[in-house]
Amino acid sequence: MEISSRNVVEGTARSPHRAMYKAMGLDDDDLSKQFIGVCHTGNEATPCNIHLPTLALKAKAGVSDAGATPREFSTIAVSDGIAMGHEGMKSSLVSREVIADSIELMVRAHQYDALVGIAGCDKSLPGTMMAMARLNIPSVFVYGGTIMPGMLDGKELTVVDVYEAVGAYDAGQLSLEALKNIENTACPNAGSCGGMFTANTMASISEAIGLALPGSASPPAEDERREKIVYDSGVACAKLLEMGVRPKEILTFEAFENAIMMLNSVGGSTNGILHLLAMANEVNIKLTYDDFERIRKKTPHLADMKPGGNYVMNSLDKIGGIPFVLKKLLDKGLLNENCITVTGKTIKENLDSMKMPQVEQHIVRSADDPIHTVGTAVVLKGTLAPEGAVIKTAGVEMTKFTGSARVYDREEYAFDAVSKGDVDEGDVVVIRYEGPKGGPGMREMLATTAALVGQGLGKKVAMVTDGRFSGGTRGFMVGHVAPEAYVCGPIALVKDGDKITIDTEANVLDLHVTEEELENRRKHWSKPAPNYTTGALAKFATLVGSAAQGAITNANP
Repeated sequence: MEISSRNVVEGTARSPHRAMYKAMGLDDDDLSKQFIGVCHTGNEATPCNIHLPTLALKAKAGVSDAGATPREFSTIAVSDGIAMGHEGMKSSLVSREVIADSIELMVRAHQYDALVGIAGCDKSLPGTMMAMARLNIPSVFVYGGTIMPGMLDGKELTVVDVYEAVGAYDAGQLSLEALKNIENTACPNAGSCGGMFTANTMASISEAIGLALPGSASPPAEDERREKIVYDSGVACAKLLEMGVRPKEILTFEAFENAIMMLNSVGGSTNGILHLLAMANEVNIKLTYDDFERIRKKTPHLADMKPGGNYVMNSLDKIGGIPFVLKKLLDKGLLNENCITVTGKTIKENLDSMKMPQVEQHIVRSADDPIHTVGTAVVLKGTLAPEGAVIKTAGVEMTKFTGSARVYDREEYAFDAVSKGDVDEGDVVVIRYEGPKGGPGMREMLATTAALVGQGLGKKVAMVTDGRFSGGTRGFMVGHVAPEAYVCGPIALVKDGDKITIDTEANVLDLHVTEEELENRRKHWSKPAPNYTTGALAKFATLVGSAAQGAITNANP
């Protein structure tokens, strides 16, 4: 395969380039080797990413010891937890595109031959993997690791418990002192949010899809194994470069099917659907909602993970991590076992070479005795969402809900109503103009959904939005409604009191208003002024497409 870095360092015309590398401490021996970019999303914005610069040093050591020359660089990462519940969340999904674009530009500009990508918080994982797919140079993804759970009165806590505690406090069910105690103990150290929220979901998917080393997803951020995993990923990338194995050989349609199985078997975040659609687009694979439903219906829900279940990533790690789940899917004959991975071996060969711990546990069920016989990332369609919508059913007992719409045109309006106790049992909270274009940026609604749960309304109301939900959201909450309100999707035409039905068994999201009435409302609808007219958010709104296609940006939207 072509060694791109030679374009930069070979020949007399490249003497100035070599001079600049030598200013950074490289010598002629270093310059004679292949160059591997070591990218990380480290920053002080979030505990998910604060430790990544240190991990990058270990990855560089692995690259060097394997006979290549590492070149470290970094890119941005938005903290979804800290951006949540206010205007800052509009930047979150946009950051996925910026991360992918910035990695692409760094690699193309400097002609790196391969790439190790280290990421922590939610959008930095798919953003990094999208860049790997787009560049199609030998690449290994490695997760920064999960945070340890906080412990309070013998109970494991995550940041979602803090969000839900806010709702309980607003409802008068929790004292200020108790809220402060939860705040002080929920997040004890570095690492990404501890449940099967978006970061841990995408880390699990990175193994299932073959872009990460087996067993790399579950060890905590501050576990001593994490440094070895990152070192081994550097070594693996150099070997992958030697073998000439590229991401497009790994990211096949069958590999995406394996990723969808993982998403459903662990009760993962609905954001996984959005990100897998975006990743598939990078390798020109046509992945649709029909594929997600086809795979979901044959995938058992095996892992009892928060927020819908009882356990955190650290608990799953203790019993064998993601390989333990994959092995159960493999043994059931569900996994596409011949998919190539970054080891150069198939996923079956990887799993067959791993010894699974033999421990008594209640976290991952047998495929013959699952939590649910089908997966939990459900796609809905109907008169309210002709292009589709998504809901996570892990931990949700009801399968059908019909209620009266309470309509809000911004998340803040809905949160204020919930905080004041204005949302009643039987309501369907509709939050619109929060879609990819309308927000812009398709905000997550964890602050509002957690407040509802904290007030005890989690099983008594539903929510529908053209925005997104955090992986930490639980309850009868439907997101990604498409077409979105800003392009006059049906959600733009809903009025207070309209009846809405959500049915997860029939895959239905219906608005009980006649087509004649909707057409009349459509005639009186006008597009609102954009919230941003300059800068990154305005660019995103101009270029982004439907959530049903992954909310990707395209030069010809």
